[in-house]
Parts: sequence; structure tokens; C-alpha cells
Amino acid sequence: IYFIIFNFRMQILISVIVLLLLSPSASYQLNIKKSFINHKKYILSKLQNNEISNEWDNYFSKSYETKYQLIAAPGTEKIAQSIVSLYPNRFLYHPTKWNKFPDGTDNIEIGGFQPINRISGENIMFLASFHNNDVTLSQFSVMVTLLQSFIQSLTVVLPFYPVGTMERVIKEGQVATANTYAQMFSSLPTCGKPTRLIIYDLHTLQNRFYLHGNTIPSLQSSIPCLIETIKSTNINCIAFPDDGAAKRFSAMFKGLDYEIVTCGKTRDGDKRVVIIQDGDAKGKNILIVDDLVQTGGTLYECGLALQSAGANSVSCFVAHGVFPKESWRRFLKSGDRGCFEKFYLTNSIPTITDTLPTDDVFVVLDLQDRIVHDLDRYSY
Repeated sequence: IYFIIFNFRMQILISVIVLLLLSPSASYQLNIKKSFINHKKYILSKLQNNEISNEWDNYFSKSYETKYQLIAAPGTEKIAQSIVSLYPNRFLYHPTKWNKFPDGTDNIEIGGFQPINRISGENIMFLASFHNNDVTLSQFSVMVTLLQSFIQSLTVVLPFYPVGTMERVIKEGQVATANTYAQMFSSLPTCGKPTRLIIYDLHTLQNRFYLHGNTIPSLQSSIPCLIETIKSTNINCIAFPDDGAAKRFSAMFKGLDYEIVTCGKTRDGDKRVVIIQDGDAKGKNILIVDDLVQTGGTLYECGLALQSAGANSVSCFVAHGVFPKESWRRFLKSGDRGCFEKFYLTNSIPTITDTLPTDDVFVVLDLQDRIVHDLDRYSY
């Protein structure tokens, strides 16, 4: 019994000694408390000055400033050269020879492989342009070769996705070419990570879900380029030719003090005419905003409707000027659809914008800065 009592007392004594050894002194506890309070004040002051947010912004901007080896498709060489001249520390451009054999098949030599291989093991940006079927297939051949050359990553910048309007069919036997292109992109070889496909103002957003597996779309917008451009103009109202464009783009102008007008088509007897469905155009300097223009019939009718409603001036913007068969000529000041003060568009289809006159109604917005900006971000 005495032994048990003695052993119990010894255990209590040892426990007390251990607690005394491990417990910090009162002065030490006070210092810890002061340090915690000071750190809390420091964090609160940084939050009030928005310094923490700025630190994270700086962290992400530095983290994703990747260096790229740049390859350009036919028609995009000027854009590639412009990017390199603006950001020489991030991009190295390698000209590619897009030749043909006598029988019409491709004879392509990708730049950057000779005399020293500067492609393998590197991050590659491929500036693409699918302005016709022939060059499209040639560019897929180049993408396959790049992905099989042990590269670190491939980013394909395709500003205009030409089959974005053909994502569905209305009768059996029609070909949804958007699905065809998506299958081709999704079947590209892998370099260990998916190919990133950057597209601007995709006509129908559901196209993104057609791509899967080895290629993932990264959807961006050229609207920030437009907003920056019109800051120095007298434009005070944004109009949309239909409800779909309004739903898609109106949020990007929120808080910028532009009035919003929405147009739409309605039936008038046997004809469908454009009318103003929401908003007041009277006395406004209006800019119509849409994603693309083909022949521009709806855009023109929208412009006339706004003028008839008393607009002071009407201009328009489209991200992509497709203009088949040089239909852009109709929008010149001397053309039969020359109702716009200014016609803004991006150089997403350089084979078209390079042919536009510079002394008439057209104003081409360069995407170079926007492309580099969006490389470091994954959505708009």
C-alpha cells in the first residue's frame, strides 16, 4: 500500500515539474499577446489600404509571365512581329515556310528547329487563322508536329472561330462543321497537358462543350479593347441589334455611364423589320455592338432604326469582320449602306482587315496587347 501511495505521489510530482518546464513564463506570454495584437493591427491596416489585394495581383502577374516561342500561320505574321516588338523579353518569333509541292500538297518547314532546336522543351504559342479550308488543314498539320516534338505546352490563339455559327443542323444530312473542328482539336496529340485554345467572342458559347480531352477552350473578349478606344469619343449610348447580343455584352458596360438601347426584329406583314424594343435613342451618340458581321443587313437596319428614332450619330462595332465577297464595300461612305459614322472592328481576321481602306469609315482595333494580357488569364 505504501509503495502504491509513494508511486502515485511521484507521478504527481513529475507531472508538476514537466508542466512547469513546458509552461511559458508570464512575461513570455505577455510578449506573445503583444506580438499577436501588433500583427493583427498590421493586417488590418494592409486590408484598409488594399495592399494585400495588390500583393496577390502582383504574385499572379509575375507567376504567369511565361516566355513563349512564337509560330504564326499565314496572314498572322504581322501580328506576331508586332507582339515580339512590344514584348521582346517574353516572345521569340520563328518564321515558318508555308510552301506547296507541285501537286498542291503541303511543304511546310516550321521555324525554330534549325540550326538549333529552340522548340523542344519550350512553351509554344501558335497564332492561327482559319480563313479558308486549305490553310486550316495545313495549320492542323503544324500543331500535330509541334505536339510530337516534346514541347512543354501549346497555346493556340485563334481569334476568330469561323465555324461558330454552324454548331447545329435543322435537317438530316447537314454537316455541323463546329463539331468537325471540335473533333479535330480534341484528337490532337498531347504533350502531357491539354492544348489551350484561345478564342475571342465566340458566336455561340455552347461551342466550348464540343471540345474535350486534349484541347480545352479559353474564351476571351475584345470588348475591353473597344471600351478603351471609345473613352476618347463622344459615344454615350450602347445599342444591341437583338436581345441575344444584349444579354451577352451589356454586363461588360455596366457602371460605365453608357445608356443601353436594345433592338430586335418584328414582323410587319410579310417582312421582318428592326425596331427599338427598349431604351431611348433620341439625341444620343450611339454605338451598336455585336460579335460579327457577314453581309451586315441586320446591322444596317438597326442603324436606320436608331437614326429614325432621333439618334444624333450612329457607329457600330463588331469583333469579327467576315465580309464575304468584299461586302465591306457597301459600308463605305459612298456605299449603299454607308449609314455609320465609324465602323469599328478588330484584326481577328487579318486577311480581311489588311484590305480595308484606312481613310474611310473603318477603324481597326489591334488585338496584340489583348492577346498577351489574356495569356496570363483564363477568362474575361
